[in-house]
Amino acid sequence: MAESAESSKDYFVTTVNEDHATICWGCGLRLLLPTHAPVFKCGWCGAITSQNVNKTETKCLWGRRLQDRCFVTILSIFMLFLICGGVWAVHWFVFSVSYTFGIFHYILTAILAATTVSTFSLSAFRCAGTPPTLLWGSYPVVGKGDLENYTFCHYCVKPKSPRAHHCRSCGTCVLDMDHHCPFIGNCVGAANHRHFIAFLFSAVFSTIYISFISAYAGLHIWPPVKYRSLGHLNGSGRDLAIRAFKEVMLALVSSAVQLSARGLILVYLFVSSVSLQIGLSVLLWQQLCYIYEGKTYLSHLSSQGSGGDHIEEKGCQNIFRFFGCPYSIFRYLPTLRNSPKRHTK
Repeated sequence: MAESAESSKDYFVTTVNEDHATICWGCGLRLLLPTHAPVFKCGWCGAITSQNVNKTETKCLWGRRLQDRCFVTILSIFMLFLICGGVWAVHWFVFSVSYTFGIFHYILTAILAATTVSTFSLSAFRCAGTPPTLLWGSYPVVGKGDLENYTFCHYCVKPKSPRAHHCRSCGTCVLDMDHHCPFIGNCVGAANHRHFIAFLFSAVFSTIYISFISAYAGLHIWPPVKYRSLGHLNGSGRDLAIRAFKEVMLALVSSAVQLSARGLILVYLFVSSVSLQIGLSVLLWQQLCYIYEGKTYLSHLSSQGSGGDHIEEKGCQNIFRFFGCPYSIFRYLPTLRNSPKRHTK
């Protein structure tokens, strides 16, 4: 009976095609792949390997870095002009109002300037975020699940964590990369994201104060506006409004020609600060929305491309956690949700 049972078993011997076998870059184990599998995941270390690697050549790194440094230099000169030009343009005015107002102006200007320049320097010259260094490539060294969902960066020739992204402008992988900002000449990542947000806050507050003080001082030195025929305009409706607008603009331009160099600088400070204030406010609001959703700009794009399968937890706790507060401030506030209701007789 035993011999007949053993003889009834079927044994199959097959050959393995070399095209269907590959070596995992994470642990070095030889793996068998399904037919035409472009991407596979190692069952031991968890590393993900893509068979279709399209490593395209990019521009020289030195050219990109030179371009970024030019942007940083131009922005630094512009900030120094706003600070020094603003101080010189309104120096006479702030002390003419009162001595206390002049001292307050200079203290506030020094605080805003120091905060803006320091946060800009930390954002521009600090490393954006280096991914953790792990051992890889050998089975005895790599344990089970040590490289879970890691991919291989063919530019850096090392493992890339799921939270990292390779920046071709910087030539390195950045942890929790949000975007590459040419104006700071650096990536915005895990190590300098807080400094970048602090720089946006400081720059927005600074531009608000510059626009206010330049407009307030400019109104006191603006030459008197003389209208030629504003009181003799005839017509009605749209034509009258267009004529009145042209007359007002012509009067403003004719009076602006009589402005001194100090007045022209005040006008430029007001226009540039208002335009910067609008752009930086939009960028700051966008960044805070991503932080509230628990995402970065790149993760937001990837979630849109994947159809939003991975949903992050939204809430103010993400903002508090981003700025270094592990617990939400609402934990320390009295909760009214579970409090007993009081009925008045």
